[in-house]
Amino acid sequence: MSELTSMMNIGKEMAKKLAAVGIDSPDKLIETGSKQAFLQLKEAYPSVCLVHLYALEGAICSTEFNSLSEEKKKELKEFSDFLKN
Repeated sequence: MSELTSMMNIGKEMAKKLAAVGIDSPDKLIETGSKQAFLQLKEAYPSVCLVHLYALEGAICSTEFNSLSEEKKKELKEFSDFLKN
C-alpha cells in the first residue's frame, strides 16, 4: 500500500481504499486502469466522486489531476455520469 502513496495524487486514504478493493500496488492500478479502479471504488465507497477518477487517471499518467487535458476530463466525466444512470 505504501507503494501506492508514492504515485502522484494518491494519498493514504485513497491507498487504503484501493487496497480494500484489491488494488495494492502501482502496477496493479496501471493494469486495472482508472475507469475500472473507479468503478470498484464506487461499488465499495459510494461517496467517491469525479475528482477521485481524475486523481486515478493522473496517478497512472504521472500527472497532477488538475493538469489532465480538457479532452481527457470530458471523457472521464462522461464515464462518471454514465455510472450515475
